[in-house]
Amino acid sequence: MKQAINIRLEKDVLETLDEYAAELDKTRTSLIEKAIELYFDKLDEMVADKRIDNLKSGESTLVPLEEVYKKAGIDV
Repeated sequence: MKQAINIRLEKDVLETLDEYAAELDKTRTSLIEKAIELYFDKLDEMVADKRIDNLKSGESTLVPLEEVYKKAGIDV
């Protein structure tokens, strides 16, 4: 279910958004939704990079899957 939100955009950003919407025969909402979806992909990469850095620095450690199963009482 979609929910409404309010955002404030700089005038030039809104004008550019409207130009793209008109050119592509899309709504502002559909373009903003797509932009957010694409940015989530970028955020996934950023999170993955941070997790790798944390592993390299020793801030995080890996737990073998077998150990996870054992602690969860799962016999494989």
